[in-house]
Amino acid sequence: MMQIVDWKPEYSEEFKNMNIHWLEEFFWVEPHDEEVLGDPKKHIIDPGGMIFFVKEIDEIIGCVALMKIENNIFELTKMAVKPKHRGKKIGQQLMQHTLDFARNEGWDRLIIYSNRKLENAIHLYRKYGFIEIPIEKNNPYSRGDIKMVLNLS
Repeated sequence: MMQIVDWKPEYSEEFKNMNIHWLEEFFWVEPHDEEVLGDPKKHIIDPGGMIFFVKEIDEIIGCVALMKIENNIFELTKMAVKPKHRGKKIGQQLMQHTLDFARNEGWDRLIIYSNRKLENAIHLYRKYGFIEIPIEKNNPYSRGDIKMVLNLS
């Protein structure tokens, strides 16, 4: 049985490991990733963001983060699912939970930086209403070649 649970300090290592594995599988780990993943409490939780985890029995199998950009604008980031659990619609469950949370918090919009080669991810974002917007030259990820937004209000 799967459940979605809120961030706890003891999940920090799982959060880091899942995301490092995912990044190395598809891209590379950038300095910005190392900084955020090295101290998620400082970079995500303390400024007002949130991290959710998918837990199956006693195992953490997926995660997603909401990182504050400015008042009521958050980046949906660091979504990862362990390889042996992919294909079970865990990303969709995380996305729905995350959007419900953001709306309940009264946030205005969510943004996502991604890469066009991640076709399944882009499809998921579009399915939930994200639309492509111009990406700034100084975006936080060198691998990012697409920026999307979802207006929540």
